[in-house]
Amino acid sequence: MVYYHLGLFIPRTLQVRASIGLGNGYSFGGDFYPVWLTTRESRFWRIDLYSDEVTRQTQTGVFGHPLDPGNKLNLPSNYRQYAYPAFTDLLLWPCGLLDFPRLRIALTLLLVALTAISIWMWLKALRWDLHPMWIASLIILTLSTYQLLDGFFALQPGLFVGFFLAVAAFALRSNRLMLSGSLCSLTLIKPQVTALAIGFLLLWSLSDRTRARFWQGFLATTTALMIGSLWIWPHWVGEWIAVLRGYRSYARPALVNLVLGSTFPKYTAVIVIALVLIVSLVLMWKARQFDQRTAKFWFVLSLLLALTTITLLPGQAMYDHFILIPGILLVLRHRAQFHAKGPVPRILLLIGAVVLFWPWFSSFVLLVLRPLLSPEVFYSIPVFALPIRNVASLPFAVIALLAWNWTNGVGMREA
Repeated sequence: MVYYHLGLFIPRTLQVRASIGLGNGYSFGGDFYPVWLTTRESRFWRIDLYSDEVTRQTQTGVFGHPLDPGNKLNLPSNYRQYAYPAFTDLLLWPCGLLDFPRLRIALTLLLVALTAISIWMWLKALRWDLHPMWIASLIILTLSTYQLLDGFFALQPGLFVGFFLAVAAFALRSNRLMLSGSLCSLTLIKPQVTALAIGFLLLWSLSDRTRARFWQGFLATTTALMIGSLWIWPHWVGEWIAVLRGYRSYARPALVNLVLGSTFPKYTAVIVIALVLIVSLVLMWKARQFDQRTAKFWFVLSLLLALTTITLLPGQAMYDHFILIPGILLVLRHRAQFHAKGPVPRILLLIGAVVLFWPWFSSFVLLVLRPLLSPEVFYSIPVFALPIRNVASLPFAVIALLAWNWTNGVGMREA
């Protein structure tokens, strides 16, 4: 899978970009370039993060030139505009100390290491004690998924969110609530990724005085970030909201929209997403008294994270699907109990296993058959895209297994 992604898929993508005049910039690290540019420029003078000038500089760095209205991909003029809260630059300001080519190498190594640590943290939070060999196997398999390989190549800032969230979960399980709340606040550099999870944790914290340190840590850190960023960029909140409105013009809709497609009436996806979010709120309310040392608490948190991937995240944001990790680990840990509950969970497990392992299996088969196929056949979309064709199906498989668990109580009594 690593060879398929880095040795075949990425070169093919770069070739296509070059053919339409967008291949002279930083493809490797393109997602982090706006953060690097703004942190570097802010060292010398106070810039407007969301200005057209910064957007043009970003486009020049990523594509080799600013986008004109008649570009071949029909991208809007605000494409690649800085879309993060201003305090993102406060948290990641050291990145501006290096030139971008050197930063890309250092950041790749750092993000891979932080993601590996995140998986270990989730195992600790879920109290799943495994032999070191199995831990290493889980880490290697996870790091070689298409979703994370895509995130590593783009140097997606969301991977920092994954690390902050995993450490926050470990701190929560260890009853270090102030630390956990503070770390959850740091995930707000991409608030759509952890919105449902943080909403649940705040409700959980407010429901019991003994848990107050969580919301206090969250509030204190968030307040500090807001004050610091408003002091440097007084008008950033309104400008950021305006950017988010424009972001919808070129971001792909949520996975629910993509699944329903044009087969259903126009507002069907909006209604489905609204219903899912209402169900999420009901789930939060029912689980607000759960103890964080019980498995049912973590099943609820994992389900909310999985629901986020199909409702709040853009359809192209597969790299943000690292929030499926706790749900997948919980299903793997309790797979024996799923098997014992009858044919329905066994079928769900089989489907989930096929969806999970398909990219690795199909990429291996594809590389074995490559010498037997002509270049025209090998690089045709039906063949070449086989390893990533079902990547968008994984969240639905995880949601189905976690939801079935919620209704049938698998693992609910375990600590």
